[in-house]
Amino acid sequence: MSKPTAVATVIALTLTAVGTAGCGGPERLHVEGPAPKPTQATGPVYVSDTLGHPLRRPTAIGLTEFTTLTRLRWRSWGKPKAVATGKLSGNWCIPKCTDSPYPATLELSRLERQENVSYYTRATVRSSHLPPADSGEDLRDVPLPVPEP
Repeated sequence: MSKPTAVATVIALTLTAVGTAGCGGPERLHVEGPAPKPTQATGPVYVSDTLGHPLRRPTAIGLTEFTTLTRLRWRSWGKPKAVATGKLSGNWCIPKCTDSPYPATLELSRLERQENVSYYTRATVRSSHLPPADSGEDLRDVPLPVPEP
């Protein structure tokens, strides 16, 4: 075999090997067993108020610049969702709610793990006395501050 023919044969064999190794038909993915379930947080779980203060099972929280929840009683904490009942007030309801805050339910969700602690990153308020939509206070999906890891 001449040298150019030998080089051409080596190149052809190399391209064939690369072509069959890298471009072959994709194999179907085979998954066994149940999908992983969300796990409960390990270590302390916090929620940050509007000023970024980390709180554990707070009895009151400044949820936004204009809304506060007080007299919170927690039904659950540390699970994927934390739920409390309490009283709702804010700048949007003055003077009606000054002396008699409105009953409300606070739900915290979307745990974010950071090293050995976790933070709730979303809040939802349920109440028949939520602020009007044009007030700028949407309390159905409030992003919560989380410290930088």
